[in-house]
Amino acid sequence: MKFGTKLIHNGFNIDKETGAVSTPIYQTSTYHQFDIDNFGKYDYSRSGNPTREVLENTIAHLEGGECGYAFSSGIAAICSVISIFSKGDHILIGKDVYGGTYRAVTTIFNRFGIEFTFINGENLQDIKKKIKPNTKAIYLETPSNPLLKITDIKEACKIGEENNLIVIVDNTFMSPYFQKPLELGAHIVVHSATKFIGGHSDVVAGLVVTKNKELGKRVYGVQNGFGAILGPQDSWLILRGLKTLKIRMDLCSSNAKALANWLNNREDIEMVYYPDLDGHVGREVHLSQSSSGGAVLSFKTSSEEKALKFLRNIENTSVGVSLGGVETIISYPAKMSHAAIPREEREKLGIGNNLIRVSLGIEDIDDIKESFNKALSL
Repeated sequence: MKFGTKLIHNGFNIDKETGAVSTPIYQTSTYHQFDIDNFGKYDYSRSGNPTREVLENTIAHLEGGECGYAFSSGIAAICSVISIFSKGDHILIGKDVYGGTYRAVTTIFNRFGIEFTFINGENLQDIKKKIKPNTKAIYLETPSNPLLKITDIKEACKIGEENNLIVIVDNTFMSPYFQKPLELGAHIVVHSATKFIGGHSDVVAGLVVTKNKELGKRVYGVQNGFGAILGPQDSWLILRGLKTLKIRMDLCSSNAKALANWLNNREDIEMVYYPDLDGHVGREVHLSQSSSGGAVLSFKTSSEEKALKFLRNIENTSVGVSLGGVETIISYPAKMSHAAIPREEREKLGIGNNLIRVSLGIEDIDDIKESFNKALSL
């Protein structure tokens, strides 16, 4: 069964109690127990909810994993995964991860005795070099946010296997449609389902999929213990968004590739970052592990002033902190997604004040180009 069909017919889509083709929203906090000595499957919705369970089973199926878990936000999912580790553990993490991830590991988890070392995910030797006796995991984001840097997932997982490390991959930018890290050797996949999986800028959610049940139990222990679960209404919204993931991603990625090439031919653009653009560092690696360049690109204007003028004048788009909606969303990483990273560190990573990130929507590409041309020409 191909992916587009799996999104609709995956074994979890029809309610077994009623035959409803749209998963019912079980808006309940607790469940009556008919036998006090033998509780039913559900007892309290923090621990399990039928609507959330359908979503969790669906994302596990789509990613090719054993267990899925739904959280109240992408960062809740990320932090819950990091919480399976203990004081004294050491984790390698990509230098230019999402700013919220950077903030969590540098201001929260470091206070609990978990040690982090930032790595250049593009350089496998850098990963090997920074492994320590207490290293327990490698946390990767590929393509990275916002410079679309590429890590060879399969080779990184080989390093992980050789050193008995858990490999975690943030797959938000690609979605399980374009990239399946578990099939390449990763152990845990995380998503901000707020983005492409939800797809309509109307819900905040996070998802985790584990390769095996042992890791699944550890993640579930944190999910149930902390309680950062996704509610049934939001679980239903994510399930609804998933049904159109393929057709949305096909159009959004087609728009992204077209806009990347168009921007790359403009003299007033200093640099374009897009995984399927000729000359993009890591392009061949990316296309060997992903079926598309994705729907996100970044570009540098000639100056900060020009970037700000563009942001103030762009039309028929949304300027905001998120991505992955049906509308084109333009972000300014220096003041949005990566504002938590000190300016000096941002600039070392190449995230300057002239960098703009674009998540392409489903609009007509000619209209997108016209809007960009007008704003860039001012």
